[in-house]
Amino acid sequence: MINLAVINLKGIFKKIFKFIILIIIIGIVVNNIKSINLDKINIFSTISEASTESIEKNISIAKYFEEGNKGKESNIKKILEGELALFLTTEEKLMEKENQEEVIEFEENEKDKSEVENPVKEENNTTKEETKLAEANVDLEKISTKLDTKIIDENNKTDKYTDVYKTVKIKNESKYNLTESMVTPNYDLKNKKDIIIFHTHTCESYTKSANANYEESGNFRTIDLNYNVAAVGTELRNNLNKLGYNVMQSLTYHDYPAYTGSYNRSLKTVKSMLEQKNDTEFIIDLHRDALGSNSSYGPKVKIGDESVAQLMFVIGTDGGGLEHPNWNNNLKNAIKIQEKANEMYPGLFKPIILRNSRYNQNVSNGACIIEVGATGNTIEECKASMKYLSKVIAEVMK
Repeated sequence: MINLAVINLKGIFKKIFKFIILIIIIGIVVNNIKSINLDKINIFSTISEASTESIEKNISIAKYFEEGNKGKESNIKKILEGELALFLTTEEKLMEKENQEEVIEFEENEKDKSEVENPVKEENNTTKEETKLAEANVDLEKISTKLDTKIIDENNKTDKYTDVYKTVKIKNESKYNLTESMVTPNYDLKNKKDIIIFHTHTCESYTKSANANYEESGNFRTIDLNYNVAAVGTELRNNLNKLGYNVMQSLTYHDYPAYTGSYNRSLKTVKSMLEQKNDTEFIIDLHRDALGSNSSYGPKVKIGDESVAQLMFVIGTDGGGLEHPNWNNNLKNAIKIQEKANEMYPGLFKPIILRNSRYNQNVSNGACIIEVGATGNTIEECKASMKYLSKVIAEVMK
């Protein structure tokens, strides 16, 4: 018994000694950290704070489920999988940084209560009948492929750009210096008939109107698929179907009930869609633009006698550290489409934005983000622009 006591005492002293050494190491590390660039600290601090706040919020949601509300485990599972993944690998952390950069207004104005009171049923690859705010019965054949246009200055902003290819303007925010060969749209998609549409930020919505007085689930956000950006995607899908294209659309929620991890979840969705049609190259992640706290920002262009929302390509690269060997092909495809749009409906597109972030565009040689309007636009303006976009795509994909 005495010998055992001596052995246990030695073990305690060893633990104390290790603890003291650990404290000394931490002290050294803390002193060294002071010399790190403060901008980098701010970046990681912001991400950490956002993740912490979101996780705390989701703890309250977890308690809600514990109080007898069964049958909705998919929502809490989605939250935990999306957010806990951020602590596992560098790739998930970088993807979440991209996600937080995409929508500025979300974190400040989100309504936590709505995420508990409005459980959502996921839908994938939906049909026309599943959204009641359907497209107007437009005869696309009667729409001219060349109309007079004029950009509307009200609630718009001055476009900035760094590079030009013929009529196409590019705002290069990536680490790359663009050369003539990099912007020449000499890449052709092999499959020009199949198209995928999905929405990383499915709940993004627009300024309310008489016919779109929807129930909000956040600041310019709604889970109602008849009034968010998914309804705009449905309009595009229906128009492209009329023009003879095979379009697969997902209405899966990736930013609800948790915004954190949206790109991780949408990557799983698009990979699942590609399993059904693995040679699909033209892949559109349809979003709505935002401009900080300026909710009145609503870029429009008048095409013929109709005012419609302006569009914008956002193309990613591997500049942020995520593998993306085909990003230049994606850029070339966007330039080709925008060049045709500038010929048919000048002003329909704002300058292409090229960024270091990848945005899941590594899945294809023809992947892109298209942002349709902004918070100041109405959904009617955004849906109206889809007939012109579909006409442009049809001309490019001949």
